[in-house]
Amino acid sequence: MGPDVKLMLTFGTLHLIAVALGAGLFVMFLRSETTEPWQPPDEDDGGGGGGNDRLPGRPKSSPPFGGLPLPDAVQSSVRLRGPGRLRDLRPQRERRPAREPAPQRRPVRH
Repeated sequence: MGPDVKLMLTFGTLHLIAVALGAGLFVMFLRSETTEPWQPPDEDDGGGGGGNDRLPGRPKSSPPFGGLPLPDAVQSSVRLRGPGRLRDLRPQRERRPAREPAPQRRPVRH
């Protein structure tokens, strides 16, 4: 037998195995039991479920979610709620002095 015949025989065998497995799965699918369609439970069984999914309201006198500030909390120096811009509320930083220019180098010829 030549290499071409061996290759064709190998691929043919693999295809037959794949078809046999596919046919087996198809037969298993046909023989499987069907499920019954869903029906709502009878009232006598208790049924469960239902009810209100909303959370009860909070009492009006409760503090906000964050609670009171801690005693060691430090207040910010700037409040962002007032009119104006943040840039106007903070002092401007000092600019760094400009660096002196580097001395001019003269090209050296060899």
